[in-house]
Amino acid sequence: QVRVVESGGGLVQAGGSLRLSCKDFRSTFAADAMGWFRQAPGKEREAVSCISWNGEGTYYADSVKGRFTITRDNGAKTLYLQMNSLKPEDTAMYYCTLVPAHDRCAPDKYSFWGQGTQVTVSS
Repeated sequence: QVRVVESGGGLVQAGGSLRLSCKDFRSTFAADAMGWFRQAPGKEREAVSCISWNGEGTYYADSVKGRFTITRDNGAKTLYLQMNSLKPEDTAMYYCTLVPAHDRCAPDKYSFWGQGTQVTVSS
């Protein structure tokens, strides 16, 4: 069944911004740490950012620190990723999923994958 739907990707010039959304249809969203991951063609999937269930704890990959901001709205069961100062190397398919904890920003056996949303940054 569909657990999450990611949206908000697109084509943007370097230096531009995008806001990704992840609508979660599970009843446990508000209790779960969540994360954003990305995968570029020919590369392994990597963690971008994770957030605790209440939004108080966050993790960012070094490559996006200071440029990306992760937030969540538990009432709307939606996860967000604000991406500023985008670079061509940010080009990838972006996915959201649950993680064990915000400071263990990696998928585990309970994680799942939606269709993702494509982000393309032109130079």
